[in-house]
Amino acid sequence: MTPPVWLLDVDGVINAKRPGWSGPPLRRDVYSPADDYTYPIRFAPPLIERLRELITAERVEVRWCTTWCPEAHLLERIWSLPPLAAALTRQPLPRGPECRPLKYRAARDVLHAEGRRLIWTDDEALPAAGPARDALTAGGRALLIAPDSRRGLQPADLDAVEEFAAAAG
Repeated sequence: MTPPVWLLDVDGVINAKRPGWSGPPLRRDVYSPADDYTYPIRFAPPLIERLRELITAERVEVRWCTTWCPEAHLLERIWSLPPLAAALTRQPLPRGPECRPLKYRAARDVLHAEGRRLIWTDDEALPAAGPARDALTAGGRALLIAPDSRRGLQPADLDAVEEFAAAAG
């Protein structure tokens, strides 16, 4: 069975100020050589554990879909994740709203160019209700989750990801 591709954003999805998950978040400071700046990364350890389990069990194929793509290895190191592919490869990679069309194109390519099912988690870039969103979700081939950026992905979101992945056969 070919697993669905999970396009995973970081800020507001994993990196959240108050992630919850029945415990305090961990904070790691990550120095970005590209920005010459140290960013605080706050995350829920149980979220990372569930993500790692899904990757290890090959239930999903995670691809970074974030402005962190050029430096995703820094995040993989703090979270003990294997090297993951980057869905966004343009250099330089635009930031903020300018990156949204690239993320949408990556999602569309997963569905249409690759013929794969899609999980897309992003707190800002998912298309609103309308034709663009309908094009992604037609036929039940995509699961789109837009978490509250202050809380990030929650246990129920990971439950939905696991259910979608299990039905991907």
